This record gives sequence, structure tokens and C-alpha cells, in this order.
Amino acid sequence: MNSHTENILQTEEEWVSKTRMKKQMNDLQQLGMQLTKLSADTLKKINLPEDLLQAVLSYQKISSNSALKRQAQYIGRLMREIDTAPISDFLSRLKGENSAHNAYLQRLEYLRERLIADDNSLTEVISQYPHIDINNLRTLIRNARKEQAAGKAPKAFRSIFQLLKNEITEDTQS
Repeated sequence: MNSHTENILQTEEEWVSKTRMKKQMNDLQQLGMQLTKLSADTLKKINLPEDLLQAVLSYQKISSNSALKRQAQYIGRLMREIDTAPISDFLSRLKGENSAHNAYLQRLEYLRERLIADDNSLTEVISQYPHIDINNLRTLIRNARKEQAAGKAPKAFRSIFQLLKNEITEDTQS
């Protein structure tokens, strides 16, 4: 190849279309909007630059729609100046932790349903988790069954869940 062709190929590799640039900027702004949904404590764990942190915190305080839009654009502009990979990683880890926690809570709800429906489930739970207060659990199960039969408020039903949640940690789930 001649040098003219090589120069053209090199400039084509460096050239980014205006549409692609706008999409990248919009993606950064959307990433910034995900930050605005987090609490201040969680934001501090991300180790954001101070100006971006302040921009996100002030976004959370604004109520005017036009001001929110301007602030979102400002956050997007600040996001262009930093490496966003650690932020993306943190948000995806956070999302994964939430889904794992939701799965844990769903397992506890399922266990509670089984305990109320079947006495054999109680022996399984006792064998898996011997540290659970058996007498309290039996009393709560009995009361929950009475509440269901009488159509009363599910006070014992909720108490069973709380007992299971306190006694069975996410780490001990199998």
C-alpha cells in the first residue's frame, strides 16, 4: 500500500461518527442517572470524584423538571472525564447482591409456607438448623394456622418469617 492509503485507513480508525459519540454520551448520562438512585452512603463507597458526587447529590435534591434535565446533562459531562469502568462494576455487583438477597428472602418465604402447610417440614427444618428455637417456632406455626382458619390478621405468619430470617442467615442457606 502507498502512504496515502495508509493515512486514510488510520484516520478512519480514529474517526467516530457523530451518532456514535451521541450514543456514548447518552450511555454515560444513563450511567450517571443510575447513580442518582443510590443513597448517599452507597455513593460514598464508590469513590467518585468530589465534583461528580456533589452533582449527583444535588440532583437528588432538585424538584424542577428543567433543572433536573440540566443537572443530568452536567452529570453526563462529568462522567465523560472519568473512567466509568469501576462505577459500572460497582453497580452490577450491587444489582447482583440485591438479586441474591431477594432469592434468600424468597427461600425463607417458601420455607414458611411449607412449615404452615406440613408438619414434616418442621422436622426437616430442625434437622437442617438445630439452633432454631423449636418451641417458639411450633407455637408460631400453631398460631398462624389458627389465624388462617379464623381469617384474622397474619401476625404469627409474619413472626415466623422474622424468626426464620433472624435464625437462618444468607451464609447458612443451602
